[in-house]
Parts: sequence; structure tokens; C-alpha cells
Amino acid sequence: MKVTLFATCLVDMFQTSAGKATVELLEHLGCTIDFPESQVCCGQPAYNSGYVKESKEAMKKMIQTFEHAEYVVSPSGSCAYMFHEYQNVFKGDPVWEPKARALAEKTYELTEFIVNVLKVEDVGAHFEGKVTYHTSCHMTRLLGVQEAPMKLLKNVVGLEYVELPNKHQCCGFGGTFSVKMAQISEQMVDEKVQHAEETVADYLIGADAGCLMNIGGRMERVGTPVKVLHIAEVLNNRLSSFSRRLPSL
Repeated sequence: MKVTLFATCLVDMFQTSAGKATVELLEHLGCTIDFPESQVCCGQPAYNSGYVKESKEAMKKMIQTFEHAEYVVSPSGSCAYMFHEYQNVFKGDPVWEPKARALAEKTYELTEFIVNVLKVEDVGAHFEGKVTYHTSCHMTRLLGVQEAPMKLLKNVVGLEYVELPNKHQCCGFGGTFSVKMAQISEQMVDEKVQHAEETVADYLIGADAGCLMNIGGRMERVGTPVKVLHIAEVLNNRLSSFSRRLPSL
């Protein structure tokens, strides 16, 4: 099965380990990976800030970039959802709405793709440690991906899972919200960090780079010992791959 990777800006620039883990994991599951170098920002920051007209050029670029793809897979629920939002942005446009709808129909968040398309719930992962999981807003509330990450994590050998208190509570990132409403965002992420500490987990895992960057950055500033990892890094840590284990382990 050929998969075209939508890496996202944050993964490409700040969390390359998550991108590498995504590629290795999908290859392990039998997929051939295609990475179009012409991909750019999906337009979400501008769109969410109200610059709809300005964001359309980036959206058109992405539609054209992934037009050839059989499946589009992203290690970010938020950015994957943005591809689904394109059809609403271009609603009524005789040229771009059909193209946007076609892109939405073949775009998946990573765990959603593994569970619902590949029909795999055990990827053969091994990860030692107590972990908790942050359910990001866009991925769970808008994209509707809730069960897939849990199905995969429960089959990871050695992993001890503990529920995150108030797990559905926003971490305060929200893209440009964290910049425009910095004081409110700080209070929100402080609550998220506090809840993570309450679990006494070794790791906080998530599936959205923005949330992980926000939470991880705050944890580092306040000295919280909990480490932050993308779920792809956990699922890619296999029994047969101890020589390539994560540097933080």
C-alpha cells in the first residue's frame, strides 16, 4: 500500500523524531512511503486567525501537492483535520470543492489509518514505562479519532497506562491562541501539567505536535520530570529494535 506522508510544519521543523518514527512504523506495517517535497503549511494558522482569503493559496497548493496520493497520512490530528476542512472553505467552488472533498476522503491521522485502514491494533511495539495520554482537541472533537490511539497503546508490551485527569481539557495551545491569549494559555497548560504530575507517569504521550510542544515546553520551564513523546515514537519502539531505541529512554 502506498502512503503519502503529510509531515506538517511542526514535525518537519521541531519534532523530526516523530516524523522519522512515523515513516519507520508505516514501513514496518508494509507501506511504501511517498514524501512530496512541494508540501507547505496547510494554512491552518492563517485560517484560524480569520485570514481565510489569504490562506486559500496555501490550501490550493496542498490540494495540488497531494492530488496524486492514494492515501494521505499525517502524524498530527489537527493538521489532518484541516485537510477535511478544505471542502467547507471551498464550498460552492466548482473547481476546488470537488478536489478538496477528494483530499478529505483519503486523508487520515496516523493511528486512525493504522487501526481503521490497515486493520492493525498490535504493531509489535515494546515500551517500558508508565505513560499517560493527552487527547488533543482537534483530533478528538473535530476529526473524531478517539479509540484508535488507545487500541494501539493497550497492545504495547511493557507499557503501563494511567488515565490523565480531565483528559479532554484543552492544553491551551490552540495555535495562535497561545500567542494572542498568552496569559490564559499559560494557566490552561499549567493545569494540564499539574494533572500529568498527578498520574506519576514517566511519559506523557500525544498525537499532535503542537500540543506536545506546548505541554513539553511548560514542563521543562517548571522542572516537571515527566517526558513528552509522540505516539509514533512509542509505537515504533519494537522488541526487535532495541539498538534504535529513543535517546530519552
